[in-house]
Amino acid sequence: MDLGLRDKNVLITGSTAGIGRRIANLFAAEGANVAICSRTEESVKQAVKEMSLMAEGRIVGAPCNIKEKEDYEKWVADMAEELGGVDVFIPNVSAGGGNDSERNWWKNFEVDVLGTVRGVEAVLPLMEETGGAITMIGTTAAVETFMEPQPYNAMKASLITYAKQLSQAHGENGVRVNVVSPGPIYFDGGAWDMIKISNEKFYGITEKTHALGRLGTPEEVANCVVFLSSQAASWVTGVNLVVDGGYTKRVQL
Repeated sequence: MDLGLRDKNVLITGSTAGIGRRIANLFAAEGANVAICSRTEESVKQAVKEMSLMAEGRIVGAPCNIKEKEDYEKWVADMAEELGGVDVFIPNVSAGGGNDSERNWWKNFEVDVLGTVRGVEAVLPLMEETGGAITMIGTTAAVETFMEPQPYNAMKASLITYAKQLSQAHGENGVRVNVVSPGPIYFDGGAWDMIKISNEKFYGITEKTHALGRLGTPEEVANCVVFLSSQAASWVTGVNLVVDGGYTKRVQL
């Protein structure tokens, strides 16, 4: 299947490691031009170097702290200018889970919510004439009870509503907005790698809870993000795509 991503310009935040890096790798493999970022210049340079070895399109990047509004907006503007526009935007940065203090609520709001909103508001004017796709990264913890009440779950849930309303407001301009919500994903150095080490019993119970009997991989999430952002999904907008190997048990009507 031709995803129609060759020569498209893609901006991805938090994209030098983990799920974000796998998403960036796959866009690059499809022939897209890709702009990446993280908070450190060293990690960006290394990722650009590695990705450029296998990419057909252009790979660019710069350090960016999405909690700094002006820095974030400058990164979007600079990357869009360098690539020649924005066709796809993936706001991937997250503060992760945790519920040890009120500080976690502010952190998840500032990173997961405002980090998405600021990026979306920066790219929308660039997509008004040509259209484009915005694919947010959610979580199954936003759609079904998981562990304990915590800000990560609640703040990610707010993005589903935000994406749906954006899809209605900007559809006439050819802008599609969707969410991909992964279940537990395992990779070396990731959150579930640490859980496996620190709480093997909980990890085992979680693994068995999946209908497919295992946790997912970053590549399996990336496949869905790239498809949903491509022209192959041109009739899909306002959707929250749950990618969880049957981990959640709700009936999604």
